[in-house]
Amino acid sequence: MSPTGSPSPLRTRRDRCPGALRPWPADDGLLVRLRLVGGRLPARSLSALAAVADEYGDGRIHVTGRANLQLRALPGHGGSGQASAEHALAPGVLRALEGTGLLPSPTHELVRNVMVSPGRWRADLRPVAAALDELLCAAPHRAALPGRFLFVLDDGRGDLIERSCDLGLVALDEHVAQLRIGEGWGPLTPLGEAAAALIRFADEFLARRGDGPTAPWHVAELPSPPADPVPPDPRLPDPAPPLPYGPLPGGGRHVPVPGDGLDRSAAEALAEEALAAGPGELVVTPWRGVLVPGGTQ
Repeated sequence: MSPTGSPSPLRTRRDRCPGALRPWPADDGLLVRLRLVGGRLPARSLSALAAVADEYGDGRIHVTGRANLQLRALPGHGGSGQASAEHALAPGVLRALEGTGLLPSPTHELVRNVMVSPGRWRADLRPVAAALDELLCAAPHRAALPGRFLFVLDDGRGDLIERSCDLGLVALDEHVAQLRIGEGWGPLTPLGEAAAALIRFADEFLARRGDGPTAPWHVAELPSPPADPVPPDPRLPDPAPPLPYGPLPGGGRHVPVPGDGLDRSAAEALAEEALAAGPGELVVTPWRGVLVPGGTQ
């Protein structure tokens, strides 16, 4: 079965998830996707990206359901307008994207797919996500993970417990989490060791999947799981609804992003608000919103 619960497809090609170095050729030009680990977005990077979208693209920053960002209508080697045959960004555009600070690892850009609950319900999972990202990018062979391979970390509120994933965890308290492996549950793991445990299963997936156009994209597509299933812990939370839009307890607010994205003025206003609040960082959420800091949030 696939992560969506449908029968596992017979793969006939490699995945084609876009990135900055592997843009998608759309009718209006090239589309790029920038991965945000845990949705974390420095305010200055948001302002810089808005300038790139305004100068080279359709003038808007688009948000995905995986809490990543996309720019559209970018020129390729052939110039503006239609996507070029090379399906590569014009060098000036790529340099501008690199200048935003949102492309820290060009070799591993496609595999930095780490979705995290935007709150800190039972545990603060930001250190786990950062450690996982560091380990992902530390070994050349991990760049071979499919671009659709997804890690999902739930802070124990339950807002991401039903999100399909390849590997992940749910916090049981501030010290321990239960791992998710494909469609099943894995062992209990101290949060301080969780990133390393997830990477071991990712490496096991790579070892089992093989190579070539027919290789699986997801853990659930392997002939057998990379670990024996474990019963769900009774402390696992019930599924919770998405974080509501509007002011949040403790400060800050969750701002919805329009379907057509953020224009430059809206993006710069959010960036200025985040800088004024102190941390200077926003969080793009898995519900196409932006968490703006404030108070103790």
